[in-house]
Parts: sequence; structure tokens; C-alpha cells
Amino acid sequence: MKPTKFFSLLIPATLLSVGLTTALSTGRAAAQLYNPIVLGTEEVNDTLSTADIPTGFGGFAKDYVVTLEAGDQITIDAISDEFDTLVTLMDANGITISENDDGPDGSTNSLLFARISEGGKYTIRVRSYAGEGSGPFSVKLARLRPI
Repeated sequence: MKPTKFFSLLIPATLLSVGLTTALSTGRAAAQLYNPIVLGTEEVNDTLSTADIPTGFGGFAKDYVVTLEAGDQITIDAISDEFDTLVTLMDANGITISENDDGPDGSTNSLLFARISEGGKYTIRVRSYAGEGSGPFSVKLARLRPI
């Protein structure tokens, strides 16, 4: 075999190998980048920072996944002394079901009420209002049950 034929086959094979390796490692990295926290009915203490999901509004968000049943009535509290919280409930397709900025107590903490019409996985997103602020916060989901 002439050296030119060898090199003409080696270079495309090397580029293919590098491309596949890059695509695989990029896929793994992407899978690690978005990994929302599973939320039960416990309160979670967390921190909103620049390492979280960019919102496109200049701020960042943190997501939690929860499985809800049709007929569930829920409240979601998001509380922070460091920033004005904004909480959003989204369905499995990312469509906003409900959103709350300030709770009824006049504070900048969020309190969202929702009645779930269709069971499935939902995302609770906590972010700062207008993308301003970060720091520690707590989020709690409560299922309201009839007595």
C-alpha cells in the first residue's frame, strides 16, 4: 500500500473517532447538566446561584420534579431572606400551570395554590423575581387533603 492511501484513510477515520468521542462526552455532559431534584412533601433547603439553570432574564432557576395525582390540591412555598422568590408549576411538557411571585402575607416570599386536573410528573421552578438576586431559600410542597 502506498503511504498516501494509508494517510488518506487514516485521517478520516481519526476525525470520525474524535467526533464520536466528542459527541458521546457532550451527551454525557448534557445529561449531567440538567438533573432536577425529586421533591416529596418534605421541605428542602437549597441555594440559588450562577451554577443553576440560566433563565434568559439575567437570573438563574432551580427545578424540582414531583409526581402528582389528578384531584390533588397543593401549596408550594418558596421562602428566602436573600431574594424575592418566584415559583412556577409546569406540566411534563414545560407548560406553566400556575405561577406566584408574592404570597398573601405581603412579603416577597411565594405561595402558590393549585388543583391538579391530570396526574403525572410536574416541575416546580424556583427563581428570583426579574432575575435579581440569589442565595439560600427553602421550598416546600404540601398536599391538601379533605378531612
